[in-house]
Amino acid sequence: MADAPGTPTLRAALVGIDFGTGDFNASLEELSLLARSAGAEPVTTITAKRSSPDPAHFVGSGKADEIALDAKALGVEIVIFNHALSPAQQRNLERRLQLRVIDRTSLILDIFAQRAKSHEGKLQVELAQLQHLATRLIRGWTHLERQKGGIGLRGPGETQLETDRRLIGERVKMLRARLAKLRKQHETQRRQRGRNKTFSVSLVGYTNAGKSTLFNTLTKAGVYVANQLFATLDTTSRRMYLNDEVGSVVISDTVGFVRELPHQLVAAFRATLEETIHADLLLHVVDSASPTRMEQVEQVNEVLREIGADHVPQILVWNKIDAAGLEPGIERDEYDKINRVFISAHSGAGLDLLRSAIAEAAKSGSDAGQYDNTENEEQDQASGFAEEDASVDAHPGGLADNMPTSTHVRPH
Repeated sequence: MADAPGTPTLRAALVGIDFGTGDFNASLEELSLLARSAGAEPVTTITAKRSSPDPAHFVGSGKADEIALDAKALGVEIVIFNHALSPAQQRNLERRLQLRVIDRTSLILDIFAQRAKSHEGKLQVELAQLQHLATRLIRGWTHLERQKGGIGLRGPGETQLETDRRLIGERVKMLRARLAKLRKQHETQRRQRGRNKTFSVSLVGYTNAGKSTLFNTLTKAGVYVANQLFATLDTTSRRMYLNDEVGSVVISDTVGFVRELPHQLVAAFRATLEETIHADLLLHVVDSASPTRMEQVEQVNEVLREIGADHVPQILVWNKIDAAGLEPGIERDEYDKINRVFISAHSGAGLDLLRSAIAEAAKSGSDAGQYDNTENEEQDQASGFAEEDASVDAHPGGLADNMPTSTHVRPH
């Protein structure tokens, strides 16, 4: 969807249907952010209430005509639905509206295509796009149904549509093979870290919660940061020195999650997301200033369950406390384990507490005989991490006598 630099952005109409589940307004606000991140400019938002989607047009023919009238009056160039559309619904809507129509899945895939920078990231996005495209080949292209005799490309009587599907299938097979090879490389690096007994930490969280800002502050890595959804896609790992007792740990920044993350993306990015499965500790970064923070926490946990990472010990990192009006602090469960840390990655408040929490978790593993992070520092460099340790300056501030408490966090 992204236009070349200097070209005007697409004027978009956003469509959201309230089925009476979840936070509808928050979902629409997120759709607007997604659209802007993809390079569109929302000029109108059209909403309706239904008990279930219409099989033909998702919104019903009357609402579709209303969308067409509004779009024509406002010069809309693209209509974006805040839902997953079936190929038939998408095709029927485009015919009725005489406009390009995309759903939430296509929108997120487009953003991922723009953000992917590494070779692996581009392969993963292409795989997800092709899997999504394979179900939508006939959309609006009647010539695809014509029979064309093939010389070297297709068998006799094979339609262009069948050829396209076969070529897509071959490309998907090739991409999966490449990603499988990269997956083996990741496993080799993880085994190397295992032999070095290096404690590994992965940052996870809802997109735009501040993971990359926190990662940069902790490691001085210089990862791209922006106030937009899915600013970074590729996993970046660095060593971070904690103290003389614990030594260094490996910390990784991963792709952010979002509600209704397309299944194709979860499957395609499995190699990247597997960094979380093999981590020793997850720092679940939460935007404490967001009114839907608990829903976002559950959305992230749902993806973690889907990829098999729900068993990994987790600490909730309540970020952006400066915007939420909270104070730095640490919260422990009934087993005296740290389950929540209150920080601001932007101002640095509470980062000394977070480092202490990571060190305490690493020391617990070391005391159990699982890790010895003070040995084999040179071998960490051979695993593909930064040559210099990334240390964090201690920030002023400390715990108040009465630490904040909450009943939302489950003990780990």
